[in-house]
Amino acid sequence: MSEQTSQQQSSQVAGQHQSPAPEQRTPQATTKPSGRGIRRAHMTISRIDPWSALKISFLLAVGMGVMIVISSVVLWNVLDSMNVFASIRDLLETLGSEPLLELMQYLEFGRVVSFSIIVAVIDVVLFTLLGGIIALLYNLTSMLVGGVHITITDE
Repeated sequence: MSEQTSQQQSSQVAGQHQSPAPEQRTPQATTKPSGRGIRRAHMTISRIDPWSALKISFLLAVGMGVMIVISSVVLWNVLDSMNVFASIRDLLETLGSEPLLELMQYLEFGRVVSFSIIVAVIDVVLFTLLGGIIALLYNLTSMLVGGVHITITDE
């Protein structure tokens, strides 16, 4: 302790003010119970690996595809339990519209599920490709502008 005070006195005598180095400064507004201040790291996201983006977008698209199929099955069951399809069929029979009655066969459970599976497969393919293309476009633009600057804090 005496060594530190003697250094401060000698720097004050010489007319120099000693300030801590920027690495040693810590914010004093909020500190952790352990006595350390908030740590901040400034980072730049300058590149996204296209293979990682493809894998993540594929998994998210598969999840969305599963949700599409399940939601179409649940919606069809709810509408069927409310007798919506039977009411539409009765209305069309009352009107005597034969071509519209033939269209009712497309609202059967098997066809609705088949259609939703086809939509889910198209969804998986398109969203996976879109994720890869977006990663490549981000890499191209980050080469021009330097990427996205972020600050991470440890509280």
